[in-house]
Amino acid sequence: MCGVVGIFGRSDVKLQLYDALTMLQHRGQDAAGIMTCVGGRLNQRKGVGLVKDVFHTRHMAELEGNMGIGHVRYPTAGSSGPALAQPFYVNSPYGICMAHNGNLTNTEELLEHLFKSDLRHINTDSDSEALLNVFAHELHLLGKLKPTPDDIFESVRRVHRRCRGAYAVVGMIANYGIVAFRDPFGIRPLVFGKRQTDNGTEYMVASESVALDVLGFQVERDLAPGEALYVDESGELHLHQCVENPRLTPCIFEHVYFARPDSIIDSISVYKCRLRMGEHLAEKILRCYPDHDIDVVIPIPDTSRVAAQSIAEHLNVKFREGFMKNRYIGRTFIMPGQKERKKSVRQKLNAVKLEFKGKNVLLVDDSIVRGTTSREIIQMARDAGASKVYMASAAPAVRYPNVYGIDMPSAGELIAHNRTEKEIAELIGADCLIYQDLEDLVASASEGNASIEKFDCAVFDGNYVTGDVDGLYLTKLDAQRNDQAKSNNKRSTSPGNGEVIGLHNPGGEAEYRQ
Repeated sequence: MCGVVGIFGRSDVKLQLYDALTMLQHRGQDAAGIMTCVGGRLNQRKGVGLVKDVFHTRHMAELEGNMGIGHVRYPTAGSSGPALAQPFYVNSPYGICMAHNGNLTNTEELLEHLFKSDLRHINTDSDSEALLNVFAHELHLLGKLKPTPDDIFESVRRVHRRCRGAYAVVGMIANYGIVAFRDPFGIRPLVFGKRQTDNGTEYMVASESVALDVLGFQVERDLAPGEALYVDESGELHLHQCVENPRLTPCIFEHVYFARPDSIIDSISVYKCRLRMGEHLAEKILRCYPDHDIDVVIPIPDTSRVAAQSIAEHLNVKFREGFMKNRYIGRTFIMPGQKERKKSVRQKLNAVKLEFKGKNVLLVDDSIVRGTTSREIIQMARDAGASKVYMASAAPAVRYPNVYGIDMPSAGELIAHNRTEKEIAELIGADCLIYQDLEDLVASASEGNASIEKFDCAVFDGNYVTGDVDGLYLTKLDAQRNDQAKSNNKRSTSPGNGEVIGLHNPGGEAEYRQ
């Protein structure tokens, strides 16, 4: 999962890009990058770390230009390092840079074809760099000295034919403009808006509407699945549908966990969706346990807070903040190994003992993935004096890996994989475990936009909407994502006196740069 932003302005946009990335920081904490364009020259700064750590005053001074794109990265296969920070850049044709949120499911096929047929060198194993090179190659084949909007849209159309999986993309073509497009299923979010200034209209594209809100842009709408946006050098907006049979099938996990509650995605308020998730879960608790003895509802901060408030209201029991959060510890979901995750939970949360002592507590989390965090938090509640500890998940049991841009672990590392709810409750140490029903989760989201016929719920039901994910693919994914593989990758990419770049170079040696 990553965050992307693109701005076409009438004056310098670097500070706006920086502010937008800080608003999208929750979508990626591994790396950040900005590229701007002035007078045909592309200026770049990117690196590993949070936005505030990557960009200093001296870097911002160099990012001149009235248009630019930005990216915050969240690694989807455990790989990390400066070489994988985005945006990526190619000099031919024109000079193009691109930032991508999502994950392609045919990356290996693309990398091989790009090398053997398109004769393009790919410097990493990133699907984002592959996507950029596919777009650049298709635009180059049109052979124009200056691309027209129709040329841009034809190139996007060809990208859709070659690339499979999830992708929400922003790009910039030196001297010519900003481009953005979304995959034919609209799995990952992408919204655009505009703002009137004394010098003319400015346009902005971002992963979430909250970034536009903060910068004073009026949200126009979400890009449709398969649709492309192009703002040319004069500031004229062009929109075009680039696939014949688009189908909006957005990822429901955006509403469960990743998106900010103050965002609106595909016309669905994330906040309202989470309220409804809580309502449905409270109704299930009352059906299954009409004589429950819950004294207090406590959220596991922060994503579950809205659902927990709704549950408490419908159960007519107290809502309390029982855990205080250290804001300087990253999301444990992203931690690469079990030891790191276990340690970070105790560093990240501290129990308010008075809210637990002698009480029957219902802890509410947005989801339960590995169970490591849940086990630690339940033990913290018991250590604080809770009489009983119940656990409720605002999402159904996560039983399958995600292939569209979320770094879910391998299937065998998911606590719900091939286990019953009772077995899971025993493993995490809960007196009782209540999961949201999938139909209720879907209803919570679809109530906000009845035109969406289906959501991507693959992590819950194993149905992958792109139709190209089979057992072999999942086996390969497992080998990349299990904790041992991530640990090996972390060791192999740790920078020393020099760093290996060029992770994918079929038929050649990886480059070594001092």
